[in-house]
Amino acid sequence: MSNKRKILIQLDSDLHPSVFDRVVAIDAGTEELFSYGGVKPEHVPSLVHGAIFTRSPKDLKHTAIFIGGSDVAAGEALLEEVRKTIIPHYGLQVSIMLDSNGANTTAAAAVRAASRHLDLGATKALVLGGTGPVGQRVARLLARQGASVRIGSRSVERAASVCQKIRQVLPNAKVEAVGITSSADAPKTLEGRELVIAAGAAGAVLLPSKARQAGKELKLAIDLNAVPPVGIEGVDVMDRAAVRDGLLCYGALGVGETKMKIHRAAISLLFESNSTILDVDEIYDLALQF
Repeated sequence: MSNKRKILIQLDSDLHPSVFDRVVAIDAGTEELFSYGGVKPEHVPSLVHGAIFTRSPKDLKHTAIFIGGSDVAAGEALLEEVRKTIIPHYGLQVSIMLDSNGANTTAAAAVRAASRHLDLGATKALVLGGTGPVGQRVARLLARQGASVRIGSRSVERAASVCQKIRQVLPNAKVEAVGITSSADAPKTLEGRELVIAAGAAGAVLLPSKARQAGKELKLAIDLNAVPPVGIEGVDVMDRAAVRDGLLCYGALGVGETKMKIHRAAISLLFESNSTILDVDEIYDLALQF
């Protein structure tokens, strides 16, 4: 049995590495945490080389990389560079997790919540704020399960671009773009939808109460904004399968409990092998145990 300590190398695109991510890493069993802020793709090779050339391949499962920061696109660029730098052919690799802005774990938790109440393969969903980092991942995960997904945004062009990106990964995805410029658009966009998930910017009301009531087929509402005012009016941040006006509701903190479980479990999983890569799909697969 190896006596190597579990080392997590945190690559954060922000100047100051996330305290949130550092606390979760420790709570998940990380024994040594090396945190680097302001990381850019050109910094990655030397950091990765330090990780993969210091232990024998059989001991590299005790070293892992976590990629975070508030900029999801920057995190994706770091992940791409890490994947280019590891040398799996010789076993010189470590497990990697991407969760910039908490987008992957939050999206996984939201879709997992929906799966407890609906058959996602037969569900018609609306994702508000669908062009943001969390919304894009929510839409992709729903589409992966077979749901029919409307992606709502103030810019229908941006929503259409997200649809195109999803189809590049999931050619048979049932996704469509809808433009929502005011609450007057809500009745049409909600028509026939059983599920609505709001993943917009903090403090923005995406679905007022009166507009929400226009969704006659609506069964489940999930709001991922914890900053007042909430994204779906009438949903409380603490809601966890609460019934409000006949509608099942989840608030941001209600979803957050599962998000935290997923995050900790994902960190723990990194140390089971040296070849695991956790992006949104893999993290959702992990979420199914909760």
